[in-house]
Amino acid sequence: MVALRQQKQGIEARRRDIFDSHRHRTFALAYYMTGNEIEAEEILTGTFVNAFQAVEEPSGGDVDAALIEQLQQRSYLDDAAEPDAPMIVESDAETLTRNIKRTELEEAIQDLPSTGRLLFLLRDVEGYTPAAIAQLLKIPESQVMRRLLTARVQLRRILADAQDGEEKAA
Repeated sequence: MVALRQQKQGIEARRRDIFDSHRHRTFALAYYMTGNEIEAEEILTGTFVNAFQAVEEPSGGDVDAALIEQLQQRSYLDDAAEPDAPMIVESDAETLTRNIKRTELEEAIQDLPSTGRLLFLLRDVEGYTPAAIAQLLKIPESQVMRRLLTARVQLRRILADAQDGEEKAA
């Protein structure tokens, strides 16, 4: 009886460690994708419920897969397998000429299309490799790279447009 209780406590402690080690990143990604704290909390909960139902001790990859599933189920992620968007080319006039504040960047990220936003967050914020992102989203790595480049260019354009708006207002 005592051994069974200790075993259960050990499993609970490992699950708590897994949750604690992934919850901040999972919540941050969910929040950036939804823009809503309550919805991000619900996605966080659903992510870990699904991850722990699938595997007794989920890895970071298992948690990430459960997060992507939650985002897709809740329609926060457009179809990652759809054909590539046309390449957007940045003109010299749209190059940023000043430092960007964190709040400006966060607002601009919210204006990206959902898949581009997720790709940008996974690669440039969380540091995932293109191969890991491709595996997670089940799309070719070349498509990840093209869409990531497009998202980065779109982000620069959004920031440049905001800068132009500030200069005209001044």
